[in-house]
Amino acid sequence: MSESKSLNPLVTLVVGGSRSGKSHYAQAVAERLCPRPAYLATSEILDPEMVERVRLHRAQRGPQWITLEEPLEIAPLLLKPRDGFDGFLVDCMTLWLTNVMLKEGLPALPARKAALLEALRQVTCPVVLVSNEVGMGIVPDNPLARDFRDQAGWLNQDLAVVAGRVVFVAVGLPLTLKGPPLCVD
Repeated sequence: MSESKSLNPLVTLVVGGSRSGKSHYAQAVAERLCPRPAYLATSEILDPEMVERVRLHRAQRGPQWITLEEPLEIAPLLLKPRDGFDGFLVDCMTLWLTNVMLKEGLPALPARKAALLEALRQVTCPVVLVSNEVGMGIVPDNPLARDFRDQAGWLNQDLAVVAGRVVFVAVGLPLTLKGPPLCVD
């Protein structure tokens, strides 16, 4: 399939390192594109530290946001009829990847990723994806971490093919890598 046939201009991929400002930027993009966005959280609240992270994220979003929580089945959610919201912010793809790898194992990933990519090709509302760039640091010291780093890199590349816009965020500054730049406050 050629890139032009698989590209969806409604999909924006925002990548960056930890604490790069990518989630803040992605939220601003989603709010610009959607008057009533849905925050699709892929994390699970498994410990007190994650409870606090979720609390802070929710406090940063306004009342116009709807929150959906789904650690694995995000592809079907992207294609369901929307009730009460008009677009998605999916935060984050690397947590989704972690969930797939730890809950279902690496053999489940190709089918999960294929379903996700197909859903992104078909979406009819804005979708902003957040993902970590994990391949710019040291080589991890164990096989699981190396598998994760490799799979995250390949996932980000595949998402970038589908996305009509790709933005890399570093030190809070967005750099548009693909598609039209988008000014956000």
